[in-house]
Amino acid sequence: MEHKMTSRQNNFHNLLVGLVLTSAATTAAFAPHHHFGLTRGSNQVRMATGGAINIKAIGVGSAAPKTILTNNDLESVVETTDEWISSRTGISQRRVLVLNEDSSPQRLATLSSAAASHALDMSGLSPADIDLIIMCTSSPDDLFGDATTVQAALGCKNAVAFDLTAACSGFLFGCVTAGQFLSSTGGNLKNAIVIGGDALTRWVDWDDRNSCILFGDGAGAMVVSKCDGNDPSSPIGLLGYSMHSNGESQGDLMCGYLGSARSIATKNEPTQLSSGSYSPITMNGKKVYQFATREVPIVIEEALAAANMDIEQVDWLLLHQANIRIMETVAKRLGLPMEKVITNLKSYGNTSAASIPLALDEAVRSGLVKKGDVIACAGFGAGLSWGAAILRWGGDAIE
Repeated sequence: MEHKMTSRQNNFHNLLVGLVLTSAATTAAFAPHHHFGLTRGSNQVRMATGGAINIKAIGVGSAAPKTILTNNDLESVVETTDEWISSRTGISQRRVLVLNEDSSPQRLATLSSAAASHALDMSGLSPADIDLIIMCTSSPDDLFGDATTVQAALGCKNAVAFDLTAACSGFLFGCVTAGQFLSSTGGNLKNAIVIGGDALTRWVDWDDRNSCILFGDGAGAMVVSKCDGNDPSSPIGLLGYSMHSNGESQGDLMCGYLGSARSIATKNEPTQLSSGSYSPITMNGKKVYQFATREVPIVIEEALAAANMDIEQVDWLLLHQANIRIMETVAKRLGLPMEKVITNLKSYGNTSAASIPLALDEAVRSGLVKKGDVIACAGFGAGLSWGAAILRWGGDAIE
């Protein structure tokens, strides 16, 4: 008997075919580009680079816990001072998820849902308009992922939802992934929400003064919509991108599986299993700093080259909010003044995948970033992973 696909099955089939063709074309068409005199070492690492994707960013939102830990608060936790932390990192305080009055833990998914709701409100779309939700996180409430929890909270009943893990690069990787879905040949998806959210204070060693001072919790989200690249009234919002991974340096920044012994009384002889748990975050700060200051300027160049643009066309530089010294070094190497660098690191600390959309939300709502502004964004972190995207903000002015 002949099997006929429904219209929904046919659309999904076309979408998958389109994604395969798009990915193949992207991989084949683009190679590393270097200018401004910066060069990469002899060890080439895998990369994915591409030009404009026909999507536009029309809404952004964020959310952070109410509880604040200042540097002064941490002086009684570890051997440190406010001056020591702020001078080396640029951080003055961070927001943290804590226990509720009934001893239940505050949830990352709650923050992520709030951030996505704020972005949705700004975009002018309804929950029914959303076709795709990508939750970018390394620290979900549910080991199986938080995307569907957010989907249910928002009421986006027409959306497919999944998690994406790429640590502090996750939000940018998620934006590119959403763009591939929305712009794929034969696809019928039009609108997506990309969320970056993390709760890394759950995974720090609060006895390690070098790492516990760095992290905060938070979430940020952006609504992106498919657009016609030939329509001047709706210009493309993702102009170029470049993404990298290097697993050989994974040990420089990780939160590894730990486990504890668990013996079960199987027939004949016991079976020794591992009961799940993770070690705290470990980081080689010197190596991560060297990696970031070396690779981030280059990956921004690659994204600019893919977009056929140069640094003079960039209105704002928005980096993963990890360390103010990294931002200063990258800006200097790109020839940009710090006045063009968007940062809220001082108030939130390192919020991992949340840091870029959280900072962008504040910049848009304050009027700093305006419709049509070009923003060079870069994320970097565990994996090791790093990437850059050249965004053009497409949202209307906030009244």
